Amino acid sequence: MSAFAVAERNADAAPDASARPGGLSASLFAAARTGPQRTALRDSGDRAAWCGRPPITWTYAAAAEIVGRLARGIGAWRLPAGSRVGLWFAGGAESALAHLAVEAAGHLPCPMPALWDADRLSAGIASAGLVAVLTEGRRGARRPAEDLAQAAMGHFGLRYLAAFGPGVPDGVISLDAMALERGVAEPVASRGLVTFVAGDPGRPVYRSAAALAAAIDVHLDALPVTAEERILTLLPAHDLRGLVTGLGAALAAGASLETVIPFDEAGFRAGLMRPVPTRLVVPSLIEAALAALPLPWTVRALHVVHRAPASTILDATGESAGPRRLDSLVFDEDAVLTRLGGRDLAATLADPERAPLPRALLDLAFLDLGGDQDGPLAYRGLACATAPLPRAGVPEPDAQAWRNSGYRPTPSGGVETA
Repeated sequence: MSAFAVAERNADAAPDASARPGGLSASLFAAARTGPQRTALRDSGDRAAWCGRPPITWTYAAAAEIVGRLARGIGAWRLPAGSRVGLWFAGGAESALAHLAVEAAGHLPCPMPALWDADRLSAGIASAGLVAVLTEGRRGARRPAEDLAQAAMGHFGLRYLAAFGPGVPDGVISLDAMALERGVAEPVASRGLVTFVAGDPGRPVYRSAAALAAAIDVHLDALPVTAEERILTLLPAHDLRGLVTGLGAALAAGASLETVIPFDEAGFRAGLMRPVPTRLVVPSLIEAALAALPLPWTVRALHVVHRAPASTILDATGESAGPRRLDSLVFDEDAVLTRLGGRDLAATLADPERAPLPRALLDLAFLDLGGDQDGPLAYRGLACATAPLPRAGVPEPDAQAWRNSGYRPTPSGGVETA
């Protein structure tokens, strides 16, 4: 552990977890009060080449101030409380700041996948009923702010467009300028968020702030993050998978979140070698490639995230030497199931009723179809309480109703392998 990390750990206490039901922005402001000089958000890689901007490193105090300024600026738009505001970012610190500012201003953040083309962007704006969208001026070869301005012509209800620069066209509000304005708004209680099932612009779903906090709690139940750690993630935060394992987990503990988006091997290697206790979060698709890369001693935990349907959930390394292994299985936008290693995850799927789960938040069982064979996996609890987003208002999902996941574990050799 670096001397800097030790000093941060000794100087600052972990944030007050009681602030978390108020939302992610409330957690940010709580951590800024207890550990203002801890690093909150950091970008890895060559950001200058990607978006024409230098990489960002914000302390909790600085991030809270920027979020408060942006929230004050968004509040000046005079939108009704709980308005649906889109977030169209590739990822990184600016994406997190935008999400937190929209929430702090009392609106519903609606993160959207960066890979959407113009047609899917337009469909997502319509299906979610967005009245404003925040984005970025440059994204590699793309110009999202310009694309958004074009898309807005077909949506009468889309009243405000804003972007971090450079390359912000006329008619789009500069978030950089807004972040420099004086005055900081304290966050209001979160109203939840909207995400899109499987990245489908026609399937927006609503999750309350309490349901997001519960999903984060269930995830951290397997192996809590500490305030001295850094979460180094390769996952964007446009869905439940990225938010729970990245920004949500970091803010819950007052830890640091560093994002490697877009992926750049040189930037990733440089970021990986930073002398900070690290939890590395990667999608299962790159697990094989990562196995060939020696991980530094600072990596305390390797967290592999699978999305159902998953072809395999058993790690090949087993109990070999190296960092502790975490595996998460993500069910659409409903639930994130995290266990200590693929074998523990497989055992939980094989016999969920005997697994040590925080059942007040997430309960698992097999549906009884009346035969000798178990039916699909089902879940209930606050951590998986979502509902399709209606055109107006927000739904009230029933946290106690069993829901069919649509998936059935696949046994092989006496264990669940897929």
